[in-house]
Amino acid sequence: MKKVIISLFLLTMVLPGFSQRKIQVVENTVSSVDTIESKVIKRKVAIGRFSNETQYAKGIFYDKENDPMGKQALDILSSKLAASGKFLLLERSDLSALLSECQKGEGTKATIGADYMIIGSVTEFGRKNVGKQGAFSSSVTQVVEAAVAIRLVEVSTGLIIYSDEAKGTAELTSKQTLGIGSKATYDATLSDKAISEAIGQLVENIINKCTDKPWRTYFLNYDADAILIAGGASQGIAAGDEFLIKTKGKEVKNPQTGVVIELPGKKIGTLSVVATAGDTPETEYSFVEVKSDVEIDANNLSNYIIEEK
Repeated sequence: MKKVIISLFLLTMVLPGFSQRKIQVVENTVSSVDTIESKVIKRKVAIGRFSNETQYAKGIFYDKENDPMGKQALDILSSKLAASGKFLLLERSDLSALLSECQKGEGTKATIGADYMIIGSVTEFGRKNVGKQGAFSSSVTQVVEAAVAIRLVEVSTGLIIYSDEAKGTAELTSKQTLGIGSKATYDATLSDKAISEAIGQLVENIINKCTDKPWRTYFLNYDADAILIAGGASQGIAAGDEFLIKTKGKEVKNPQTGVVIELPGKKIGTLSVVATAGDTPETEYSFVEVKSDVEIDANNLSNYIIEEK
């Protein structure tokens, strides 16, 4: 009788804590965007390709044209880059559909060129279940691991300026005690979380590499009516900003590497932004005034560049 009473007492102490399934999602989230209060001049970035290069993509029934994993990774990367507020993202994956739709309306086929292009792929992906069996309790953990590789290409030169790979992991654990509880079924969202985590680790490095090179723009008009430069509010330009005016450097071919490089231009003055205007990132412009005594050849505005100080 004493043994029965003791057993019942133990059950009343244990069951309240484990009568329900306990599920825990473990995801090593990485903050891809730090809040920065300073003004940011946005770069034009396009994602050229994001493919699935895992073993899942080698199966006989795999359809490359309708690959959900590659498209999912592209959407996640686009979302994280847009959230940073430092880029003008240009559509490339569905560009043909956009141009076709543009023909049906009153739009034109004009498209904007990118400063940088991102090319990437999902290189590893796998799932596994890991279980633990004890005397009174058991647990099962679903683990999803994913690896993503990307390279950042400077469009003007075709050079790869950054290349890296990152891995992400997502877990879901369910526990049972004394046979009481429930089991976690297959969770498809863990795949999304693992890929998102891997991409998140790369976004900050992409931002740093894209902002290493000084931002530049060009004169649009230079006469008595108005002095205009390309770029406006969507690129972070605001009234009161000051920029350098430089002559465009000479382009020469480096015999050592075969790459055409632009030699440094000469600083000839500064200008200040008076106001910004325009409806879209492609059509925005800024009114400026030249602050120093500079002679600009209005017939050869392409010989000048405007850069950050």
